[in-house]
Amino acid sequence: MQNTPLSAEYARHGGRVVDFHGWGLPVHFSGIIEEHLHVRSKAGMFDCSHMGEFVIRGAAGIAALSDLVIGDIVSVPVGRCRYTALLRQDAGVIDDCVALKLAEDEVLLVTNAGPLEEVAALLAENIPGIENVSEETAKIDIQGPRALEVLRSVGFGDVQVLKFWGTMRMNDGIVIARAGYTGELGYELYIPAADAPALWRAFADYPDVVPCGLGARDTLRSEMGYPLNGDDITTATTPLEAAMNRFIAWKSNFPGKERLEAQREAGNYQVLVSLRSPNRRAPRSGYELLHEGRKIGNVTSGTYGPSVGCGIGLGYVPLELAQEGTVLQAGPRKHNVIVEAPPLYKLGSGRKPVV
Repeated sequence: MQNTPLSAEYARHGGRVVDFHGWGLPVHFSGIIEEHLHVRSKAGMFDCSHMGEFVIRGAAGIAALSDLVIGDIVSVPVGRCRYTALLRQDAGVIDDCVALKLAEDEVLLVTNAGPLEEVAALLAENIPGIENVSEETAKIDIQGPRALEVLRSVGFGDVQVLKFWGTMRMNDGIVIARAGYTGELGYELYIPAADAPALWRAFADYPDVVPCGLGARDTLRSEMGYPLNGDDITTATTPLEAAMNRFIAWKSNFPGKERLEAQREAGNYQVLVSLRSPNRRAPRSGYELLHEGRKIGNVTSGTYGPSVGCGIGLGYVPLELAQEGTVLQAGPRKHNVIVEAPPLYKLGSGRKPVV
């Protein structure tokens, strides 16, 4: 397994390490539910250094990136982020990613760990002057209502000016985005790998911060209805099916556009929806979804939601059944699940103004 620059810190907090796409990452420290609830009420920190980072400089490179993804990156204002996706020619999603516009002539593209090798090759082939900085970059996410307090405690008070999905580069070169995968107020920090352990320890010393693992990250994102690449989004699904239609720049000429246009016109595709159980029983990945006794789709991920107190998940259903309140049956016991518009947890602090 590959190790992140922060791997030596896990043992200090009792982290249980698992293999995640070839990376040794903590699944939990104190416990999944405890970490989940701490992020919802105070603040948690996550090591996300396994993700990929690419720097694109110059108008030609940014234009080439914009032609390669489903979103218009050229038009993104400086200091803002855009969620987007890389597609195959058949419109299957290779990766969902985020573009940070750091300057008029500079973009930081952040990608997932699973398809990183394929993504790196695709970007290098199509974007002039791109630089893969993944190995020299660490990533720490601070998430929770007290995230800004935590950053202030170690000298990052300037991030108060950031609005949701805003980004800035600090004087020391650290890039910070106000974003996250939890629904809470959060900041993602891109740091030189050599400097990451000292910063991690500084965050860990703050009284209201706990280290969190992949388990809490999964339950937190599931409560928000955020998809997981490789589970809810794969090369077998298109952006329309993955409910990413609002991120598609239809005037752009990206790979797979022709199939997407045909799919949009036909309107007979399946779409990813959030699911809620009436009890603690979770709809699990791979469960069949039924409607009136007929199989109509599958669950792609599911878990227990500690903040909503019931089983939750995501899955694919026909477009006509993707309406809030639709009752379906899941799994071998055919227990009821209800389609619900995300987020399932509606009290998150992520988009609220900071003081």
